[in-house]
Amino acid sequence: MIEFLRRLFARGEPALSQAGPRDARALAVLHGASFHRGWSDGEFEQLLMDRNVVAHRAAVGSNVVGFILSRLAADEAEILSVAVASSRRGKGLARRLLDLNLRRLAGLGTHAVFLEVDEGNVPARRLYQRAGFRDVGRREGYYPAGKGAAALILRRDLA
Repeated sequence: MIEFLRRLFARGEPALSQAGPRDARALAVLHGASFHRGWSDGEFEQLLMDRNVVAHRAAVGSNVVGFILSRLAADEAEILSVAVASSRRGKGLARRLLDLNLRRLAGLGTHAVFLEVDEGNVPARRLYQRAGFRDVGRREGYYPAGKGAAALILRRDLA
């Protein structure tokens, strides 16, 4: 019966909530599966203990299936990372996490949000464009994978 309930809830819609230091390991695992160079448990733990970091997670039961991390600096913020489990991609979860994070940042008085995205990451670029971000810069050869893809610097004004 318990196994049945676990499987039933595992199919449900992910619940979004604030992430904290106890989530460091799960976020590190998901980050490592999503990016060329994953961050360690320790790196996540430090970020999640930083009072200037705003972090949200998506979970189905106790299984973290997505997260977003931003860092505040005065009245601006930078989105540090967004990741969604491969089995949950393409279903709007990244957009839900982004919307939640942007609302929280706006509530904290943030006027502008920045991020960097690999120019070849079409799904991420589409997500950010639909969320109102615009290109404001470019870093050639920023990402080491392949031939050193450029990073696009994006901005969205909140106020």
